[in-house]
Amino acid sequence: MLPALILALAALGLAATRLWAYRTQMLEMARVLEETPAESNLRLTVGMSGAPPRRLCQAMNARLEEGRQLRLETQKREQELKYTMACISHDIRTPLAGAMGYLQLLEGEPERQAEYLDIVGKRLEELGELLEELFLYTRLQGGSLPLECESMAALPPLWDALAELYPQLEAAGVEPELRFDREDMAVWASREALGRVYRNLIVNALRHGGGGLTVSGGDEVICFSNELPPGPRPDPEHLFDRFYQSSPARAKGGAGLGLSIVRELMEKMDGQVSAQITGDRLEIKLTFRGQKPAVYGHSRTEPGFLI
Repeated sequence: MLPALILALAALGLAATRLWAYRTQMLEMARVLEETPAESNLRLTVGMSGAPPRRLCQAMNARLEEGRQLRLETQKREQELKYTMACISHDIRTPLAGAMGYLQLLEGEPERQAEYLDIVGKRLEELGELLEELFLYTRLQGGSLPLECESMAALPPLWDALAELYPQLEAAGVEPELRFDREDMAVWASREALGRVYRNLIVNALRHGGGGLTVSGGDEVICFSNELPPGPRPDPEHLFDRFYQSSPARAKGGAGLGLSIVRELMEKMDGQVSAQITGDRLEIKLTFRGQKPAVYGHSRTEPGFLI
């Protein structure tokens, strides 16, 4: 009888000791959590044996890591928002300040009224284009711009875009070189969206290229190629990021969203856009549905650079 009682007391003592150790461990974990800053890379440890304490510790560490990643993502989005607002403010202020400046000059030099009013009109037109780009990009990001795609002729929207931008092409001395396997090539796209893609790429080459423009295509792939000007080279891996610039200067017009809009529209049409630099030329390739993704370049990263 006595041995059985001793064994029972020993077992009870062992259980009480284990419960005390559990309590001590839980209190220690709670203290560490209470005293450690939220931004810390804290990892809890457990000093007890057994699966339950380790499982609890692993679960708490997993939740702590989830919270840390959420905070980092929130901080990243806040930084991107500040960067975006700074870029938008700069790009809107530039043409607006130019228009205001010439209006002030107009007061002192009324004899140059026609010249100054023409410049003011151009500055306000630039501002309108900026706001249109921002509005379109916001709608694309918010998913409020559904596209109705179909199999359609790929080249008529290109002819329309070239005709629309003919005055700018002529003023820049650029005569596009067109190379296509056939004129009846078809792609899966929205006519309006495809026209916008073409216009953005042509304007991109005019604003930031070093001269010349070649458009070629075949088998549901269309490539825009233009010479690069002297100076910093863009990074193809970030070419389609919004507000990306290869140079700190933002003096060539546009909101820096043209290529970002191209990427958004191509992806909404189940296609891809990619880029590479070959020698002194930038090549931007549009790959439509039914084709394998382009080997080179980039399809999706997140602040657009216009070349």
